[in-house]
Amino acid sequence: MIKLDIVNNVVGRTNITRTKAEQAVETVFEAMKNALGRGQRIELRRFGVFNVKPRKTGIGRNPKTGEEVSIPPGKAVRFKPGKELQSL
Repeated sequence: MIKLDIVNNVVGRTNITRTKAEQAVETVFEAMKNALGRGQRIELRRFGVFNVKPRKTGIGRNPKTGEEVSIPPGKAVRFKPGKELQSL
C-alpha cells in the first residue's frame, strides 16, 4: 500500500474531494514526522505506538576492504504494533 491508496480509501469512505483528502493525509503524516523529530511518542489506540530510540555507537566493516569503520550514534524510529494489529 502506498500513500495514494490511503488517499483513495479516504475519498471512497467520505464525500470529500481528492484534493482535500490528499491535504488531510499529508497533514497527518507531516504532524507525525514533526512529533517524532521532537522525540515525542505517537500512540494510535488499537493500531500501535511509534517512538524514537537512541542508537549506540558501533563498529562496522567495509565489505569491500574489510576495514573497520566507526558508526556514529543516532536515533531510530521504532514501531510496536497494538493488540488488534498483532492478531491479523
